[in-house]
Amino acid sequence: MKTTSLETKVDEFLAQKRIAVAGVSRHNNNHPVGNLIYHRLKKSGHDVFAVNPNMQTFEGDCCHPNLQSIPGGVDGVVIITQPETTEQIVRDCSDAGVRRVWMHQSLGKGSSVSQDAVEYCRQHSISVIAGACPMMYGEGVDFGHTCMRWILRVTGGLPT
Repeated sequence: MKTTSLETKVDEFLAQKRIAVAGVSRHNNNHPVGNLIYHRLKKSGHDVFAVNPNMQTFEGDCCHPNLQSIPGGVDGVVIITQPETTEQIVRDCSDAGVRRVWMHQSLGKGSSVSQDAVEYCRQHSISVIAGACPMMYGEGVDFGHTCMRWILRVTGGLPT
């Protein structure tokens, strides 16, 4: 399989119009990352779909229990879940025809990355970004995420 640079994967991912965010939460105070990414993608012009099997709506929008239930499908999915859940979501991606996955990772603890899920994506020709945060890229990057991206680049902490 051909190796693609991180920048190319990011550009290709963010060029997609229909993106799901798996892991939005009704609790903005405890686990807001998925919610922030959802809003950022929406603000930048993407058609964004919330995915959480424990919610029917997310801030007035329909919330889907899985990727297969999204009418018309999606082009990519950002995953903000526990690694064990990530493994099921990438299998759902394969079933739903999703070809691009971004597994979110915070600077501190908190990562959606599962090496088994990464390997599954590679074996099933799903482009995968295993780490970092979509909020560090694209239009409207805030100062904090710009700094995080720079620090991760300098320290070798960006995914390959």
